[in-house]
Amino acid sequence: MPPGAVVAAQYDRPVHVRPKRIQRLPEQYFGALLARVIVAAASDGEPVVDLGRGNPETGPPQHVIEALADAAGRSTAHGYPPFRGLPELREAISRRYRDVYGVELDPSSEVAVVPGTKTAIVELSLVLADDGDTILLPNPYYPDYPSGPALAGADIGYVRLDPARGWAPDFTSVPTENIAAVYLNYPSNPCAVTAPAGAFEQAVEFARATDSAIVHDFAYGDLVFDGRAPKSFLATPGARQVGVEMFSMSKSFGMAGWRLGFVVGNAEIVERINLLNDHCRVGVFRPVQEAAIAALTGPQESVAERRDTYQRRRDRVRLALPETVCEGTFYVWFKLPRDLTADQILTEHRLAVAPGEGFGPSGGGWARISLAVTDETLELGLERLVRALAES
Repeated sequence: MPPGAVVAAQYDRPVHVRPKRIQRLPEQYFGALLARVIVAAASDGEPVVDLGRGNPETGPPQHVIEALADAAGRSTAHGYPPFRGLPELREAISRRYRDVYGVELDPSSEVAVVPGTKTAIVELSLVLADDGDTILLPNPYYPDYPSGPALAGADIGYVRLDPARGWAPDFTSVPTENIAAVYLNYPSNPCAVTAPAGAFEQAVEFARATDSAIVHDFAYGDLVFDGRAPKSFLATPGARQVGVEMFSMSKSFGMAGWRLGFVVGNAEIVERINLLNDHCRVGVFRPVQEAAIAALTGPQESVAERRDTYQRRRDRVRLALPETVCEGTFYVWFKLPRDLTADQILTEHRLAVAPGEGFGPSGGGWARISLAVTDETLELGLERLVRALAES
């Protein structure tokens, strides 16, 4: 038998059946979307224009990059940081919540530091739900939301977002038994609207009536247009008693890929996230945390500039698609004609958009485009989209 044959043979045996929690995971939407784009790009034709993914095209301001580099060059960068994040970082996000969103937080008990809010999306389901509980997701939803209930063994229910009422959540037609948590997301991805009047108050009332928790995804909180002010769920009376909010450094400060975010609000839920972190991780790389402190406490002009850039691009989209509504985020959500699909737009017009089917049961027949691209890419993409709509 040749050397290594025994080792090779044992890897030819079938692997043990995957645990049910892994089998329950849905297809990773954005991975599948990227794979389709790669296949299309490899085929004959014009280069594919990708407006499908929300990958911020500009990084953080220079002072944040310099803070990262300076921190990485110090001896304190090496070794394990505090499990639950630098106290100065928890204080910095608490000050931002006070000064920008009008919310007082206790940095020692109401702030959890996490390696990106995508992590928190899943982990909040794990710390809030048991097997057989129900987690309610907005419909339409961000495509990564179902992964949390899948790993937690929870059932999924839906809170319909009503387009006739500004995509407000409709709590009148949802299940009320064994509800562990309700996820909401304003400014909404994919619907690109800010929280309609009364939405947060209704969520608090529902949570109290069902003894459930509210999880609010505030990733796009600072990217609101037309003079609107950012609106945190936690500023709603009673919100901190029933829920938490996720805040991301990726969207406001261009730190996508740096993997840093926060879960803030209800102290018991925050402690559950911290407890899970204690067992799963050993903190976030210290220089990333120090850079985040610089972002949160330093000059804030870049946040407004980023918002204004996306608003300007939103205005350009409205010239091409005048019926669209976009109040915030860096997306535009629009209805497709009956005889046109996202796959057709990709294969026949060499333009990638995000198919609405991946955003929940009500997403069929819709599509999302991203404004987080260069102006030149957006222009070329809009040319192809307008042509596709005209020919349908």
